[in-house]
Amino acid sequence: MQEFGTLAAIAAGITVVFFIFLLWFVPVGLWIAATFSGVRVRIFVDLVGMRLRRVSPQVIVNAQISAVKAGLNLKISDLEAHLLARGDVTSVVNALIAADKAKIELPFQQAAAIDLAGRDVFEAVQVSVNPKVIATPSVSAVALDGVQLLATARVTVRANINRLVGGAGEDTILARVGEGIVSAIGSAETYEDVLENPDIISKTVLERGLDAGTAYEILSIDIADINVDKNIGASLRAEQAAADQIVAKAKAEERRAMAVAQKQVMTAKVQEMRAKVVEAEANVPRATANALRSGNLNIQQEEGV
Repeated sequence: MQEFGTLAAIAAGITVVFFIFLLWFVPVGLWIAATFSGVRVRIFVDLVGMRLRRVSPQVIVNAQISAVKAGLNLKISDLEAHLLARGDVTSVVNALIAADKAKIELPFQQAAAIDLAGRDVFEAVQVSVNPKVIATPSVSAVALDGVQLLATARVTVRANINRLVGGAGEDTILARVGEGIVSAIGSAETYEDVLENPDIISKTVLERGLDAGTAYEILSIDIADINVDKNIGASLRAEQAAADQIVAKAKAEERRAMAVAQKQVMTAKVQEMRAKVVEAEANVPRATANALRSGNLNIQQEEGV
């Protein structure tokens, strides 16, 4: 009897484990929920097949239920294929629902392509409905009078659904806007012109069509803050003056050295000439004696001496 009881307990345990595994492998509860939600799904062909293909039936069925409740007609096979491609099925379905409510034309294949491209398709739909503001970092630029300005702008953009695949992102927008700000300030005659009319920066930048080739459409560019940093022109002029002064000092020192050298040369020439004079004076007595000996020197005495 004891052995029979042990075998019965083992058999009961195996039965419970098998039943739990069967309920997991054959998601009857998920099939019931889908049926009552109006989603037509086959328990063995679809749900069990997803298990065999290592696809989560819960993700697919829940996404399909959300789509049906929103009035969208999606195929389970498309959702499964997108999940097998490592896509985010939930995000794609939510984006399709949001686009449908906002009257934006967004086919499933396009939404799936956007998701597989690495972009948040649901956020893209939201941004296309509600534009967002991107703040640029502080941009440094110098006006024609040499004064440096620090400007910060806020760029209002709206996502362009048709350019999300292959279009540049926010970093490109910020880089182009920063370049436009530098160009606009750099073409101003004085920094006072920029401070008095900061909207000239916005107009100049908007006219350039900076959103070309990007996934966004620039709606407006507003200068949030602009400050005077330092006078680069004055600093450069001061540095140039200091450099010119150093060059002038060097040239003056060169001229002084040349004058000293010239003086030393003249002093040496004077010494040389003095030496020649002394040598000539020393030769006079010798020449006189030779002349006397040779009779070539006639000395006349004055009368009365």
